[in-house]
Amino acid sequence: MAVKIRLTRRGRKKLALYDIIAADARAARDGRFLEKLGNYNPHTHPATILLKEEKILQWLSHGAQPTHTVRNILSSQGILLRRHLQVGVSKGAIVQEEADKRWEAWRQARTIEAAKKGPKAFQEGKTQRMPHQSVGEQKETLRPQVPTQETSPASFAGKEEELPQDSTTPLSSSKPQ
Repeated sequence: MAVKIRLTRRGRKKLALYDIIAADARAARDGRFLEKLGNYNPHTHPATILLKEEKILQWLSHGAQPTHTVRNILSSQGILLRRHLQVGVSKGAIVQEEADKRWEAWRQARTIEAAKKGPKAFQEGKTQRMPHQSVGEQKETLRPQVPTQETSPASFAGKEEELPQDSTTPLSSSKPQ
């Protein structure tokens, strides 16, 4: 039986929440599953991800294959790195203390990097509505500030241009006579 670690959809229309599950590859997307491994909520900023790391590592060690989306989630949380280090320990390439040291160094580097970046979506140019903003407020905050030119009659004083006057064409009507 081929086991996949994948997302299953729940929630309401246009406000989906996802569970990360281990399921038989032949089962339907929202159908039967073997075990629930976590939650993923893409509607918060940043996305909320709750995982049972030990259970996921256990399923990965037994040969479960994550889908592309779940692979990205697990990679961003460092679970795939942790699994990689555990494989090195089991093969004798490194010792457990070295694997733990590398894991902690990665976690610290990730927290420092996240603190430097701040809200990632705003730096990449993506628009994200904050929960306390209405759609109108969001448009006002995202509208680029373009300097407006003054168009009052006083601004045109002294800037009068002469229009060419053609005596053959009347200005009042455009129909030929």
